[in-house]
Amino acid sequence: MDSSTAGLPGLDQRIAGCRACPRLVDWREEVARTKRAAFADWTYWGRPVPGFGPPDARLLIVGLAPAAHGGNRTGRMFTGDRSGDVLYEALYDVGLASRPTSVAADDGLELYGVRITSPVHCAPPANKPTPGERDTCRPWLVQELGLLRPTLRTVVVLGAFGWQAALPAFAEAGWPVPRPRPAFAHGAQVRLAAPADAAVPASAVPAGAGAPARPEPPGGPSALDLFGCFHVSQRNTFTGRLTPEMLRQVLRRAARTAGLTVRK
Repeated sequence: MDSSTAGLPGLDQRIAGCRACPRLVDWREEVARTKRAAFADWTYWGRPVPGFGPPDARLLIVGLAPAAHGGNRTGRMFTGDRSGDVLYEALYDVGLASRPTSVAADDGLELYGVRITSPVHCAPPANKPTPGERDTCRPWLVQELGLLRPTLRTVVVLGAFGWQAALPAFAEAGWPVPRPRPAFAHGAQVRLAAPADAAVPASAVPAGAGAPARPEPPGGPSALDLFGCFHVSQRNTFTGRLTPEMLRQVLRRAARTAGLTVRK
């Protein structure tokens, strides 16, 4: 198998070509055509936005969906908008990113042991994907979790929507999710026991998406610690519901639990 179509690079490529949700396809492409005046000279990405970060990440950050003039413009998760400014500055402050800002996909930013993804990969109108769009996109997250399973130890989920969307994906990827499902709260921590097997189910592949992720290498996956965190939306950060220190505290806890080195 060609290296460009295997593993996370191959998954990212297939995600970027997805056209499964007509409403989202129409919206993301309309935004890319009309643009925002401040970005009139940009060529917008205008496609689904894949995850970003190393393939051996120990910590995964799960958001909501790309922003119309952020990730939908740059092609990289949480890049080019105010929510991303807050997130990447916090990651830099705790030692998990090479720089405190993220403005373009080619700006040289690196993440250390961290990958960022989303349960919905297309920018939705009014930042509100429908339940059907969320469920249609879930197989991509299941595959991504399957490919990260050998190294993944902790997950920070941003916001209640991301939490509700991610729990079924963890279950499909093999981690047993408690019943009733744990409720979202800022600072919540939930441990999921190690998966009993190592295969990503064939059902975790959208129609026409190509081959499923390959089984993970020997060694087996680990238990997973989930951390809840208020979303880095402007509404939360402008009102003080989520402060930079609150975000840094959650990131530090999750990173240390994952065995990553952080700044105090």
